[in-house]
Amino acid sequence: MTALPTDDTPGFAFLTYVLEALCEDKDQLHIDPSIDDLGVLLTVRVSERDMGKLIGKNGQTVKALRTLLRIIGGSTQQRVNLKILEPQLS
Repeated sequence: MTALPTDDTPGFAFLTYVLEALCEDKDQLHIDPSIDDLGVLLTVRVSERDMGKLIGKNGQTVKALRTLLRIIGGSTQQRVNLKILEPQLS
């Protein structure tokens, strides 16, 4: 996998905007873009406290984010996927 410049990554600005509004611990929010032969992968890491907000009730929030990212990717002819990492316990 090769990291992309964040300005050129489809969906990065959108995801950053939404997650900064959603998360309380903005200092623990990390979005790592990468690209491979399958498309763009946006890997998200948030605090344990914000994980519930990110996933949403029955996974509805993350499902909606994935759907919107795929629509954004469709406009640029790239597949955009979202991966959420487990929070690191401190």
